[in-house]
Amino acid sequence: MTSNKTTNPPKLDYSLVLILFLLFLVSCISIYSAQTTGQYSENFLLKQIVWYIVGTGIIAAVITLDSEQLKKISWYAYGFGLFLLGFLIVAPSSIAPVINGAKAWFIVPGMGSLQPSELVKVFIILVLARVIDEHHHKNPIKTIQTDFWLLIKIGFFTGLPLLLVMQQPDLGTGLVFIAIMLGMIFISGITWKILAPIFGTGITLISGIMYLVLAKPEILEKYFGVKEYQFGRIYSWIDPYNYQSSTGFQLTRSLLAIGSGETSGKGYGTREVYLPESHTDFIFSIIGEEFGFIGASLVVSLFFLLIYHITKVGMETKNNFYTYICVGVISMITFHVFQNIGMTIGVLPITGIPLPFISYGGSSLMGNMLAISLIFSIRYHHKKYMFSNSD
Repeated sequence: MTSNKTTNPPKLDYSLVLILFLLFLVSCISIYSAQTTGQYSENFLLKQIVWYIVGTGIIAAVITLDSEQLKKISWYAYGFGLFLLGFLIVAPSSIAPVINGAKAWFIVPGMGSLQPSELVKVFIILVLARVIDEHHHKNPIKTIQTDFWLLIKIGFFTGLPLLLVMQQPDLGTGLVFIAIMLGMIFISGITWKILAPIFGTGITLISGIMYLVLAKPEILEKYFGVKEYQFGRIYSWIDPYNYQSSTGFQLTRSLLAIGSGETSGKGYGTREVYLPESHTDFIFSIIGEEFGFIGASLVVSLFFLLIYHITKVGMETKNNFYTYICVGVISMITFHVFQNIGMTIGVLPITGIPLPFISYGGSSLMGNMLAISLIFSIRYHHKKYMFSNSD
C-alpha cells in the first residue's frame, strides 16, 4: 500500500531573514561611518533604515503571491517598466533631471529620486522566467529550430529595456540586464550547438574592441567616430595613478583605503582616506579600511551564503518557473557583487554599480528587496512530498 503525504516547512524562510538582517546591520554600520566624515549633511543612515522598512513591506506583499499570480502580473510589470523607461527619455528636466551625465531618475516629491531601471531588472527576471517556462510547455520536443526561437525571444525581451536604458545612458545597469539574460540562457536548456558559436563570436568582438581601445584608438576615432577621451574610464582602470587627478581619482583613493586597512583594519570610525561618494558605490572601501581583510572577507561570505541559499531554494522547488526566477535573481545579485567589489579593488572598470543591500540608495534597495521577495514567495508556497510504503 502506498501513501502520498504532503508536508509543509515553516512558511517564512528564517535563514533568509537572518542573512538579510546581517546585511542590514553591515549597511547601517558602514553608512553611519561614511556620513560622519564631514563631507555630508544628510542623514543617510535614517533614510536607509526607512527604505529597509519599505522593502520589508514589499516582501510582506509579494510573499503571498503564488506562481500563477506572479505569471499573471509579469507582463503588466514588464510593460509598466518599459513605460517608465520610455517616459524617462522624454520627461522634462523638472521631474527627470540629468545627474552625473545620465537622465536615469525621476524626482518623486517626499521620496527623493527614483531610478526605474532598478525595478525593471526584476521585471525582466519575471518575464524571462515565464517566457522560458511557457516555451518548454508548448515545445516538449526540443529541436535546433525551437531552441533558436527561444533564444530570439529571450534576446528580444531583454533588448527592449536595454535599448531604453542605454539612451540615458547607463552602461552599468545595461550590463546587469545582460548578466540576467546570460544566466537565464544558460539555464534555459538551449543547445550549445547554438550558444557556442554565438558566445565565441561575442568574446572575439569584445577582445578586438579592447585591443583597439588600448592599442589603436585612432582606428575607432577614424572609422566609428569614437573620441579617445570617451575611453577615460578604461584608461584610468588600466593605469589609475596616471589619471589620479581626474578619472582615476576614485580608484586610487579606494585602493589606498582598502590597502591601508591591512588584515584587521584601523577600527570603526577610524578612517584617514578621503573618498567621495563612499556611502554609495564605494561602501566596500570603508569596510576594507575600517575592518581590514577580515571584515571584508566576512561581508563577501555573507553574499556567498545568500547566493548559496537562493541556489538551494531553486534546486528544491519542483516548479520550473520558480527555478528560472532563482537563476535570474542569482545572476543579478552575483553580477552586482562581483562588479562592485571588483571595481573598488581595481580588478574591473568603474561602472557605478552599488553593492546590494549595503550601499545607500532607495531605488537600488527597492530593486533588491523586490527580487528577494520573490525568493520569500517561493519558500512560502513551497511544498515537500513524502512517499512511504506500508504493507
